[in-house]
Amino acid sequence: MLDAVLPDTTPGSIAESAPLRPADLASRLFAIRAMTLDLCAGLEPEDLTPQSMADASPAKWHLAHTTWFFETFALQPFLPGYRVFHPRYAELFNSYYVSLGPRHARPQRGLLTRPTAAEVRRYRAHVDQNLRKMLDLPPQGAGLRGELGQVLELGLQHEQQHQELLLTDLLHLFAHNPLKPAWRRLPALPQHAARAMHFVAGKPGAQDIGHAGAGFHFDNETPRHRVWLAPHALAERPVSNAEYADFVRDGGYDEPLLWLSDGWTAVQREGWRAPLYWSEDGASSFTLGGEQALDPNAPVCHISHYEADAFARWACARLPTEAEWEAFASRQPLLGNGLEAGYCRPAAAAPGHTQVFGDVWEWTGSSYLPYPGYKAVAGALGEYNGKFMSGQMVLRGGSCVTPNGHSRATYRNFFYPHQRWQFMGLRLAKDQP
Repeated sequence: MLDAVLPDTTPGSIAESAPLRPADLASRLFAIRAMTLDLCAGLEPEDLTPQSMADASPAKWHLAHTTWFFETFALQPFLPGYRVFHPRYAELFNSYYVSLGPRHARPQRGLLTRPTAAEVRRYRAHVDQNLRKMLDLPPQGAGLRGELGQVLELGLQHEQQHQELLLTDLLHLFAHNPLKPAWRRLPALPQHAARAMHFVAGKPGAQDIGHAGAGFHFDNETPRHRVWLAPHALAERPVSNAEYADFVRDGGYDEPLLWLSDGWTAVQREGWRAPLYWSEDGASSFTLGGEQALDPNAPVCHISHYEADAFARWACARLPTEAEWEAFASRQPLLGNGLEAGYCRPAAAAPGHTQVFGDVWEWTGSSYLPYPGYKAVAGALGEYNGKFMSGQMVLRGGSCVTPNGHSRATYRNFFYPHQRWQFMGLRLAKDQP
Protein backbone atom coordinates (compact mmCIF):
# COMPACT_ATOMS: atom_id res chain seq x y z
CA MET A 1 0.00 0.00 0.00
CA LEU A 2 2.64 2.55 1.02
CA ASP A 3 5.97 1.33 -0.24
CA ALA A 4 7.02 2.84 -3.57
CA VAL A 5 9.99 5.25 -3.60
CA LEU A 6 10.50 7.58 -6.56
CA PRO A 7 13.43 9.90 -7.31
CA ASP A 8 12.71 13.57 -6.58
CA THR A 9 12.54 15.19 -10.01
CA THR A 10 9.97 17.92 -9.31
CA PRO A 11 11.11 21.17 -10.94
CA GLY A 12 10.52 24.68 -9.71
CA SER A 13 11.13 26.62 -6.53
CA ILE A 14 9.25 28.84 -4.14
CA ALA A 15 8.79 32.29 -5.58
CA GLU A 16 9.28 35.05 -3.03
CA SER A 17 7.48 38.30 -3.71
CA ALA A 18 9.58 41.43 -4.17
CA PRO A 19 9.32 44.25 -1.60
CA LEU A 20 6.13 46.22 -2.18
CA ARG A 21 5.89 49.90 -2.98
CA PRO A 22 4.05 52.05 -0.39
CA ALA A 23 0.95 52.33 -2.60
CA ASP A 24 0.88 48.54 -3.00
CA LEU A 25 1.03 48.02 0.75
CA ALA A 26 -1.83 50.45 1.37
CA SER A 27 -3.94 48.82 -1.35
CA ARG A 28 -3.36 45.35 0.12
CA LEU A 29 -4.07 46.57 3.63
CA PHE A 30 -7.56 47.80 2.87
CA ALA A 31 -8.36 44.91 0.54
CA ILE A 32 -7.51 42.48 3.35
CA ARG A 33 -9.50 44.52 5.88
CA ALA A 34 -12.49 44.37 3.52
CA MET A 35 -12.02 40.64 3.02
CA THR A 36 -12.48 40.00 6.75
CA LEU A 37 -15.84 41.75 6.64
CA ASP A 38 -16.77 39.83 3.50
CA LEU A 39 -16.18 36.54 5.34
CA CYS A 40 -18.88 37.66 7.79
CA ALA A 41 -21.35 38.68 5.09
CA GLY A 42 -24.62 36.83 5.54
CA LEU A 43 -23.96 36.03 9.19
CA GLU A 44 -26.47 37.26 11.74
CA PRO A 45 -25.43 39.02 14.97
CA GLU A 46 -26.37 35.79 16.78
CA ASP A 47 -23.73 33.97 14.72
CA LEU A 48 -20.99 36.45 15.60
CA THR A 49 -21.11 36.33 19.40
CA PRO A 50 -21.06 32.71 20.71
CA GLN A 51 -17.88 30.85 21.57
CA SER A 52 -17.95 27.07 21.10
CA MET A 53 -14.93 26.23 23.27
CA ALA A 54 -12.01 27.88 25.04
CA ASP A 55 -9.65 27.36 22.08
CA ALA A 56 -12.00 29.15 19.68
CA SER A 57 -13.10 32.78 19.58
CA PRO A 58 -16.32 34.46 18.42
CA ALA A 59 -16.28 35.95 14.94
CA LYS A 60 -17.08 39.33 16.49
CA TRP A 61 -13.98 39.07 18.63
CA HIS A 62 -11.81 38.35 15.57
CA LEU A 63 -13.25 41.46 13.87
CA ALA A 64 -12.41 43.58 16.91
CA HIS A 65 -9.05 42.06 17.82
CA THR A 66 -7.52 42.58 14.37
CA THR A 67 -8.73 46.19 14.57
CA TRP A 68 -7.23 46.63 18.03
CA PHE A 69 -3.92 45.38 16.62
CA PHE A 70 -3.75 48.23 14.10
CA GLU A 71 -4.96 50.76 16.64
CA THR A 72 -2.36 49.70 19.20
CA PHE A 73 0.71 49.06 17.07
CA ALA A 74 0.17 51.48 14.16
CA LEU A 75 -2.16 54.37 15.01
CA GLN A 76 -1.17 55.12 18.58
CA PRO A 77 2.60 55.23 17.91
CA PHE A 78 2.54 56.75 14.41
CA LEU A 79 -0.52 59.05 14.05
CA PRO A 80 -0.04 62.28 16.03
CA GLY A 81 -3.03 63.15 18.21
CA TYR A 82 -4.82 59.83 17.69
CA ARG A 83 -7.38 59.02 20.40
CA VAL A 84 -8.50 55.46 20.97
CA PHE A 85 -12.05 54.57 19.95
CA HIS A 86 -12.95 53.24 23.42
CA PRO A 87 -10.69 53.19 26.51
CA ARG A 88 -11.80 49.68 27.58
CA TYR A 89 -11.43 47.93 24.23
CA ALA A 90 -7.76 47.24 24.91
CA GLU A 91 -8.79 45.00 27.80
CA LEU A 92 -11.52 43.28 25.80
CA PHE A 93 -9.63 42.66 22.57
CA ASN A 94 -6.00 42.19 23.56
CA SER A 95 -5.20 38.51 22.99
CA TYR A 96 -1.94 37.52 24.69
CA TYR A 97 0.19 40.67 24.87
CA VAL A 98 0.68 40.56 28.62
CA SER A 99 3.09 43.50 28.61
CA LEU A 100 0.30 45.79 27.36
CA GLY A 101 -1.99 45.37 30.35
CA PRO A 102 -4.98 43.34 31.60
CA ARG A 103 -6.95 41.14 29.22
CA HIS A 104 -10.41 39.65 29.25
CA ALA A 105 -10.16 35.90 29.92
CA ARG A 106 -9.99 33.96 26.65
CA PRO A 107 -12.57 31.28 27.62
CA GLN A 108 -15.08 34.05 28.35
CA ARG A 109 -14.95 35.92 25.06
CA GLY A 110 -18.34 34.48 24.13
CA LEU A 111 -19.89 36.31 27.08
CA LEU A 112 -19.16 39.70 25.51
CA THR A 113 -22.60 40.59 24.18
CA ARG A 114 -21.39 44.19 24.30
CA PRO A 115 -20.04 45.85 22.29
CA THR A 116 -22.59 44.77 19.75
CA ALA A 117 -21.68 43.57 16.29
CA ALA A 118 -22.75 46.93 14.91
CA GLU A 119 -20.49 48.75 17.37
CA VAL A 120 -17.56 46.54 16.39
CA ARG A 121 -18.16 47.42 12.75
CA ARG A 122 -18.10 51.12 13.70
CA TYR A 123 -14.84 50.47 15.52
CA ARG A 124 -13.38 48.94 12.37
CA ALA A 125 -14.57 51.88 10.26
CA HIS A 126 -13.05 54.36 12.73
CA VAL A 127 -9.67 52.64 12.68
CA ASP A 128 -9.68 52.25 8.89
CA GLN A 129 -10.51 55.94 8.49
CA ASN A 130 -7.55 56.88 10.68
CA LEU A 131 -5.26 54.44 8.91
CA ARG A 132 -6.10 56.22 5.65
CA LYS A 133 -5.46 59.55 7.33
CA MET A 134 -2.09 58.33 8.59
CA LEU A 135 -1.10 57.02 5.17
CA ASP A 136 -1.92 60.39 3.61
CA LEU A 137 0.57 62.16 5.87
CA PRO A 138 3.96 63.07 4.36
CA PRO A 139 6.44 61.57 3.94
CA GLN A 140 4.31 58.54 3.13
CA GLY A 141 6.93 56.73 1.07
CA ALA A 142 9.72 57.06 3.63
CA GLY A 143 7.43 56.02 6.47
CA LEU A 144 6.19 52.89 4.78
CA ARG A 145 9.73 51.83 3.99
CA GLY A 146 10.63 52.06 7.66
CA GLU A 147 9.21 50.89 10.97
CA LEU A 148 5.63 51.89 10.16
CA GLY A 149 5.69 49.86 6.97
CA GLN A 150 6.94 46.84 8.87
CA VAL A 151 4.16 47.18 11.45
CA LEU A 152 1.48 47.54 8.77
CA GLU A 153 2.80 44.50 6.90
CA LEU A 154 2.77 42.48 10.12
CA GLY A 155 -0.74 43.74 10.86
CA LEU A 156 -2.18 42.63 7.55
CA GLN A 157 -0.43 39.26 7.80
CA HIS A 158 -1.88 38.95 11.30
CA GLU A 159 -5.34 39.81 9.98
CA GLN A 160 -5.07 37.08 7.35
CA GLN A 161 -4.17 34.59 10.06
CA HIS A 162 -7.37 35.58 11.83
CA GLN A 163 -9.39 35.18 8.65
CA GLU A 164 -8.44 31.50 8.74
CA LEU A 165 -9.14 31.29 12.47
CA LEU A 166 -12.50 33.01 12.02
CA LEU A 167 -13.63 30.32 9.59
CA THR A 168 -12.29 27.39 11.59
CA ASP A 169 -13.92 28.74 14.74
CA LEU A 170 -17.20 29.33 12.91
CA LEU A 171 -17.14 25.77 11.58
CA HIS A 172 -16.68 24.44 15.10
CA LEU A 173 -19.55 26.60 16.34
CA PHE A 174 -21.96 25.54 13.59
CA ALA A 175 -21.04 21.88 14.09
CA HIS A 176 -22.61 22.09 17.56
CA ASN A 177 -25.96 23.15 16.11
CA PRO A 178 -28.41 20.27 15.40
CA LEU A 179 -29.69 22.30 12.44
CA LYS A 180 -26.25 21.92 10.80
CA PRO A 181 -26.27 25.42 9.29
CA ALA A 182 -24.03 26.34 6.37
CA TRP A 183 -21.81 29.38 6.32
CA ARG A 184 -22.55 29.70 2.61
CA ARG A 185 -23.09 27.55 -0.47
CA LEU A 186 -19.75 26.14 -1.60
CA PRO A 187 -18.80 25.16 -5.16
CA ALA A 188 -18.56 21.48 -6.00
CA LEU A 189 -15.15 19.95 -5.49
CA PRO A 190 -13.13 18.92 -8.55
CA GLN A 191 -13.22 15.16 -8.96
CA HIS A 192 -10.01 13.21 -9.41
CA ALA A 193 -9.45 9.48 -9.40
CA ALA A 194 -7.74 7.74 -6.52
CA ARG A 195 -3.96 7.77 -6.70
CA ALA A 196 -1.70 5.13 -5.27
CA MET A 197 0.63 6.51 -2.64
CA HIS A 198 4.25 6.68 -3.73
CA PHE A 199 7.21 7.97 -1.79
CA VAL A 200 9.73 10.49 -3.09
CA ALA A 201 13.34 10.12 -2.00
CA GLY A 202 14.54 13.17 -0.11
CA LYS A 203 17.98 14.71 -0.41
CA PRO A 204 20.14 13.52 2.47
CA GLY A 205 23.07 15.36 3.96
CA ALA A 206 23.52 19.03 4.76
CA GLN A 207 20.49 21.22 3.97
CA ASP A 208 19.77 24.87 4.72
CA ILE A 209 16.32 25.63 6.13
CA GLY A 210 14.65 28.80 7.31
CA HIS A 211 13.69 31.96 5.49
CA ALA A 212 16.08 33.83 3.24
CA GLY A 213 15.36 36.56 0.74
CA ALA A 214 13.28 39.70 0.54
CA GLY A 215 9.74 38.33 0.99
CA PHE A 216 7.77 38.74 4.21
CA HIS A 217 8.35 36.18 6.94
CA PHE A 218 7.64 35.81 10.63
CA ASP A 219 10.51 35.89 13.09
CA ASN A 220 10.10 32.20 13.94
CA GLU A 221 11.15 31.30 10.38
CA THR A 222 14.66 32.59 11.05
CA PRO A 223 17.59 32.46 11.23
CA ARG A 224 18.34 30.31 8.23
CA HIS A 225 20.61 27.50 9.37
CA ARG A 226 22.10 24.21 8.30
CA VAL A 227 20.71 20.82 9.31
CA TRP A 228 21.76 17.26 8.54
CA LEU A 229 19.15 14.94 7.03
CA ALA A 230 19.51 11.19 7.14
CA PRO A 231 18.31 9.23 4.08
CA HIS A 232 14.52 9.46 3.97
CA ALA A 233 11.48 9.62 1.71
CA LEU A 234 8.21 11.57 1.85
CA ALA A 235 4.85 10.61 0.40
CA GLU A 236 4.06 12.54 -2.76
CA ARG A 237 0.59 13.44 -1.44
CA PRO A 238 -1.22 13.65 1.92
CA VAL A 239 -3.10 10.73 3.45
CA SER A 240 -6.63 10.49 2.05
CA ASN A 241 -10.00 9.99 3.72
CA ALA A 242 -10.20 6.48 2.28
CA GLU A 243 -6.83 5.52 3.74
CA TYR A 244 -7.74 6.94 7.11
CA ALA A 245 -11.07 5.08 6.99
CA ASP A 246 -9.05 1.86 6.62
CA PHE A 247 -7.25 2.77 9.85
CA VAL A 248 -10.59 3.32 11.59
CA ARG A 249 -12.07 0.04 10.32
CA ASP A 250 -8.93 -1.82 11.33
CA GLY A 251 -9.47 -0.81 14.96
CA GLY A 252 -6.86 1.94 15.03
CA TYR A 253 -8.65 3.73 17.86
CA ASP A 254 -8.73 0.53 19.93
CA GLU A 255 -5.04 -0.45 19.75
CA PRO A 256 -2.99 1.24 22.50
CA LEU A 257 0.32 0.11 20.98
CA LEU A 258 -0.22 2.57 18.12
CA TRP A 259 -0.56 5.60 20.35
CA LEU A 260 1.68 7.91 22.31
CA SER A 261 0.77 7.73 25.98
CA ASP A 262 -0.84 11.19 26.07
CA GLY A 263 -2.61 10.38 22.81
CA TRP A 264 -4.12 7.20 24.18
CA THR A 265 -5.27 9.13 27.24
CA ALA A 266 -6.93 11.69 24.96
CA VAL A 267 -8.67 8.96 22.94
CA GLN A 268 -10.11 7.45 26.10
CA ARG A 269 -11.03 10.76 27.70
CA GLU A 270 -12.58 12.36 24.60
CA GLY A 271 -14.10 9.21 23.08
CA TRP A 272 -12.44 9.78 19.70
CA ARG A 273 -13.48 7.21 17.09
CA ALA A 274 -12.80 9.13 13.88
CA PRO A 275 -11.69 12.59 12.69
CA LEU A 276 -13.62 15.56 13.99
CA TYR A 277 -16.80 16.31 11.99
CA TRP A 278 -17.09 12.82 10.44
CA SER A 279 -20.55 11.28 10.62
CA GLU A 280 -20.90 8.12 12.66
CA ASP A 281 -20.95 5.94 9.54
CA GLY A 282 -18.05 7.78 7.92
CA ALA A 283 -20.09 8.62 4.83
CA SER A 284 -20.21 12.38 5.33
CA SER A 285 -18.58 15.20 7.23
CA PHE A 286 -19.68 18.61 8.40
CA THR A 287 -18.17 21.49 6.42
CA LEU A 288 -18.56 25.23 6.06
CA GLY A 289 -21.11 24.34 3.38
CA GLY A 290 -23.07 22.13 5.78
CA GLU A 291 -23.15 18.32 5.89
CA GLN A 292 -21.59 16.90 2.72
CA ALA A 293 -20.60 13.50 1.39
CA LEU A 294 -17.04 12.59 2.28
CA ASP A 295 -14.75 12.54 -0.75
CA PRO A 296 -12.66 9.38 -0.25
CA ASN A 297 -9.80 10.78 -2.34
CA ALA A 298 -9.51 14.14 -0.56
CA PRO A 299 -6.93 14.58 2.22
CA VAL A 300 -8.12 13.52 5.65
CA CYS A 301 -8.72 16.55 7.83
CA HIS A 302 -9.37 17.65 11.42
CA ILE A 303 -7.12 15.17 13.15
CA SER A 304 -4.84 15.77 16.11
CA HIS A 305 -1.12 15.19 16.17
CA TYR A 306 -1.81 12.10 18.24
CA GLU A 307 -4.08 10.69 15.52
CA ALA A 308 -1.60 11.56 12.78
CA ASP A 309 1.20 9.86 14.68
CA ALA A 310 -0.89 6.75 15.38
CA PHE A 311 -1.91 6.46 11.72
CA ALA A 312 1.71 6.77 10.62
CA ARG A 313 2.73 3.99 12.99
CA TRP A 314 -0.15 1.81 11.72
CA ALA A 315 1.03 2.45 8.15
CA CYS A 316 4.60 1.36 9.06
CA ALA A 317 5.80 4.90 8.49
CA ARG A 318 6.31 8.07 10.54
CA LEU A 319 5.64 11.79 10.39
CA PRO A 320 8.29 13.88 8.60
CA THR A 321 10.47 16.26 10.54
CA GLU A 322 9.88 19.89 9.67
CA ALA A 323 13.35 20.03 8.09
CA GLU A 324 12.53 17.07 5.84
CA TRP A 325 9.20 18.64 4.95
CA GLU A 326 10.77 22.02 4.12
CA ALA A 327 13.52 20.48 2.01
CA PHE A 328 10.84 18.64 0.02
CA ALA A 329 8.43 21.60 -0.23
CA SER A 330 11.10 24.05 -1.37
CA ARG A 331 11.34 22.09 -4.61
CA GLN A 332 7.58 22.21 -5.31
CA PRO A 333 5.61 24.91 -7.16
CA LEU A 334 3.74 27.34 -4.93
CA LEU A 335 0.28 26.17 -5.96
CA GLY A 336 -2.61 24.88 -3.89
CA ASN A 337 -6.21 24.96 -2.75
CA GLY A 338 -6.39 27.93 -0.39
CA LEU A 339 -9.05 30.40 0.72
CA GLU A 340 -9.22 32.25 -2.59
CA ALA A 341 -10.08 29.03 -4.44
CA GLY A 342 -13.45 29.13 -2.65
CA TYR A 343 -13.86 25.41 -1.92
CA CYS A 344 -13.12 25.90 1.81
CA ARG A 345 -12.57 22.17 2.26
CA PRO A 346 -9.83 19.79 1.13
CA ALA A 347 -9.97 18.54 -2.45
CA ALA A 348 -8.56 15.43 -4.07
CA ALA A 349 -5.18 15.91 -5.69
CA ALA A 350 -4.93 16.40 -9.44
CA PRO A 351 -2.47 14.09 -11.22
CA GLY A 352 1.10 15.12 -10.48
CA HIS A 353 0.13 17.57 -7.72
CA THR A 354 1.92 17.01 -4.40
CA GLN A 355 -0.48 19.23 -2.40
CA VAL A 356 2.28 20.48 -0.12
CA PHE A 357 0.59 23.90 -0.11
CA GLY A 358 -3.10 24.27 0.68
CA ASP A 359 -5.85 21.75 1.48
CA VAL A 360 -4.59 20.74 4.97
CA TRP A 361 -1.92 21.84 7.39
CA GLU A 362 0.39 18.86 7.75
CA TRP A 363 1.52 17.67 11.15
CA THR A 364 5.25 17.07 11.47
CA GLY A 365 7.14 15.12 14.11
CA SER A 366 8.96 18.27 15.25
CA SER A 367 8.36 20.21 18.42
CA TYR A 368 7.87 23.94 18.03
CA LEU A 369 11.22 25.25 19.25
CA PRO A 370 13.43 28.22 18.33
CA TYR A 371 15.92 27.87 15.54
CA PRO A 372 19.59 28.19 16.58
CA GLY A 373 20.33 31.86 17.17
CA TYR A 374 16.65 32.92 17.24
CA LYS A 375 15.88 36.21 18.96
CA ALA A 376 12.39 37.62 19.38
CA VAL A 377 11.81 41.20 18.28
CA ALA A 378 11.95 43.89 20.93
CA GLY A 379 8.87 45.17 22.74
CA ALA A 380 5.32 43.84 22.90
CA LEU A 381 5.51 42.46 19.36
CA GLY A 382 8.14 40.09 20.68
CA GLU A 383 5.24 38.20 22.29
CA TYR A 384 3.89 37.27 18.84
CA ASN A 385 5.70 33.94 18.38
CA GLY A 386 8.63 33.29 20.65
CA LYS A 387 6.87 32.80 23.96
CA PHE A 388 4.84 29.89 22.56
CA MET A 389 7.89 27.73 21.89
CA SER A 390 6.99 25.08 24.45
CA GLY A 391 4.71 22.03 24.32
CA GLN A 392 3.44 22.53 20.77
CA MET A 393 4.07 20.74 17.48
CA VAL A 394 4.89 22.22 14.07
CA LEU A 395 2.53 22.03 11.10
CA ARG A 396 3.50 23.00 7.59
CA GLY A 397 1.93 23.87 4.27
CA GLY A 398 -1.35 25.79 4.62
CA SER A 399 -4.98 24.73 4.36
CA CYS A 400 -8.09 25.18 2.23
CA VAL A 401 -8.91 28.35 4.22
CA THR A 402 -5.37 29.78 4.31
CA PRO A 403 -5.21 33.14 2.50
CA ASN A 404 -2.72 33.81 -0.28
CA GLY A 405 0.70 34.74 1.03
CA HIS A 406 0.63 32.33 3.96
CA SER A 407 1.77 29.26 2.11
CA ARG A 408 5.52 29.02 1.70
CA ALA A 409 8.13 26.39 2.38
CA THR A 410 9.47 28.13 5.50
CA TYR A 411 6.13 28.99 7.18
CA ARG A 412 5.90 27.42 10.66
CA ASN A 413 2.42 26.92 12.11
CA PHE A 414 2.05 25.41 15.56
CA PHE A 415 -0.65 23.88 17.74
CA TYR A 416 -0.91 21.65 20.79
CA PRO A 417 -0.92 17.94 19.92
CA HIS A 418 -4.49 17.32 21.13
CA GLN A 419 -6.06 20.07 19.02
CA ARG A 420 -7.90 19.15 15.84
CA TRP A 421 -10.51 21.78 14.99
CA GLN A 422 -8.13 23.39 12.50
CA PHE A 423 -7.79 21.96 8.98
CA MET A 424 -5.07 19.50 10.01
CA GLY A 425 -3.93 16.41 8.10
CA LEU A 426 -0.73 14.47 7.52
CA ARG A 427 1.88 13.32 5.04
CA LEU A 428 3.87 10.17 5.68
CA ALA A 429 7.64 9.78 5.78
CA LYS A 430 9.97 6.81 5.93
CA ASP A 431 13.60 6.20 6.78
CA GLN A 432 15.73 4.92 3.92
CA PRO A 433 18.74 2.60 4.07
